[in-house]
Amino acid sequence: MSLAHSFSRVALVHDWLTGMRGGEMVLDEFCRLFPQADIYTLVHEKGSVSPLIESHRIIESPVVKLPRGRKHYRTYLPLFPWAIEAFDLRGYDLVLSDSHCVAKGAIPAPDALTLSYVHTPMRYVWDVRTDYLGPDQYGSLKRLIAGFAAHYLRAWDAVSATRIDAFAANSRHVASRVRKYYRRDATVIYPPVELDKFKIGTGEGGYYVTASALVPYKRVDLAVKACTELGLRLKVLGDGPEYRKLKHVAGPTVEFAGHLSRDELVEVYRDAVAFIHPGEEDFGIAPVEAQACGRPVIGFGRGGLTETVITGGETATGIFFYEQSVAALREILRSFDPTGFKPEEARRNAARFDAGQFSSNVVRFIEHSRRIVQESRGE
Repeated sequence: MSLAHSFSRVALVHDWLTGMRGGEMVLDEFCRLFPQADIYTLVHEKGSVSPLIESHRIIESPVVKLPRGRKHYRTYLPLFPWAIEAFDLRGYDLVLSDSHCVAKGAIPAPDALTLSYVHTPMRYVWDVRTDYLGPDQYGSLKRLIAGFAAHYLRAWDAVSATRIDAFAANSRHVASRVRKYYRRDATVIYPPVELDKFKIGTGEGGYYVTASALVPYKRVDLAVKACTELGLRLKVLGDGPEYRKLKHVAGPTVEFAGHLSRDELVEVYRDAVAFIHPGEEDFGIAPVEAQACGRPVIGFGRGGLTETVITGGETATGIFFYEQSVAALREILRSFDPTGFKPEEARRNAARFDAGQFSSNVVRFIEHSRRIVQESRGE
């Protein structure tokens, strides 16, 4: 009997569906495992995710009924706990969330197996909260109100973790934060990379590339400013609320390409000199994809990136800088020599995160968690 037939009804809970990023790639694999599952999400922008995800029944939260809620849903962050708890999950015997914000807080039926794959504890209110609530983001009054909201969200985030029977985390880095903030252990399952979609390239495009949501903690500004100062070509992939600010400080050598199709993304990676990753990442799927194309990574040496990039020796796939500043990145770029890295080693390293391995690890996690829960319930 397949895993999908082991449960009568399955609910997949996801924060929001507005593009295909790392979290959505995880959801895509969940949809392969559970082809009949329903998907619950705060907001769904139709056509923004994979055909497989779009083929499922998708239920949106009350956020979409609020003024401009579908387009500007992030402004309703303090209401997200209410919105995710509004879903009626009675009748589902498995509730599986993949969460970086509030998805894990959906309220399951009392007898449901409730599992959560955590990309990060809610970063907006925990360890990078000053990036969102600092003086550069709001005036003093709005910052005070936002501070009270963050206090409430931290309390809710911790309490709602008690609804989860078992956690999985996308890296050892995130597992340590799950333990710190939720006081729970988590099984580490690295996110999937569709390795067969990426091919080794020449790196002869003469430009650097960075790809991420354009939000404060990603620190794309470091790459933009460093490449502008050095006159280096940089392609910035992705969009988000920081776009205008970044565009304002970017010089003529910086190109903002927005969201690309998978085929376009692969070609950009293959021809890049190197991938720049200046933020402290929970895992970071884009640097792994770049390595799958044989390209080295220049990144900030903290967080999940230290688990996906090899530095030093003949098998090195990248190089780190350890001060999150324009000056530190600029010094690396000044002396960077891409010929010191072997494309086949980058590709070999990326193979550790192949999608097939992810799915088998998730199946083992679910089956093991179900046995433990059944034993604890005396079933």
